[in-house]
Amino acid sequence: MKKLFLLLSICSFGFAAMAQQSVDGVRSSTDYAPSTSDSRNNGFGIKGGLNLIDLHGSDTENYSDLSNLKTYHVGVYAQFGLNDKVSIQPEILFSRKGFDDRASSTGSSNNPVRETRLDYVQVPVLFVYNFLDNVSVHVGPQASLLVRVKDQDVEKSIDGAGFHSLDYGVVGGLEARVGPARVGARYDLGLAKIYDDPSASGRQAFSNVKNGAFQVYVGIGFTN
Repeated sequence: MKKLFLLLSICSFGFAAMAQQSVDGVRSSTDYAPSTSDSRNNGFGIKGGLNLIDLHGSDTENYSDLSNLKTYHVGVYAQFGLNDKVSIQPEILFSRKGFDDRASSTGSSNNPVRETRLDYVQVPVLFVYNFLDNVSVHVGPQASLLVRVKDQDVEKSIDGAGFHSLDYGVVGGLEARVGPARVGARYDLGLAKIYDDPSASGRQAFSNVKNGAFQVYVGIGFTN
């Protein structure tokens, strides 16, 4: 996780540099929709990007050859300005999470790799603060509904496989914008345990395992 926070710090310096650059022919975030008083804080849009999965919890050390996934998320958002710097941004995202591990705690290379894929519909509600004209910080709570489980290449029922159907957590990150385009990085910290009944999936030693993901994304905004 330290590496992820380091990467987030690097991204923040990059975003600040973007905000200070003057690009000829490219409008700022506040003048591409003259019909609104402050277009960066109002409207809706689409977004999508990369998930770098980062499981956490005291029982993650019990996995053998744990391999965190590189997956994706995609969805829509709406933004409601409260003033020229502050807005509220709810989102609806489809986000794939999961992991690979060995079938035995011995870690033998002869044991097969188990693939676990967890598909969520996520609803973050974010507080957005523009601390620079084109750079903002995003932070807020998130609720997630598990809608599909694929374990060892077999699609399984959520209850039958022993997973919690509801996840919740917090999200925080930074975003830079040029006109209607945006690019961002955030960390998605799950606070609920992945497993409701670990014995149902043969993972009795993994009761305290939680989702986490470092996300980078691009998006396009449309104003009201």
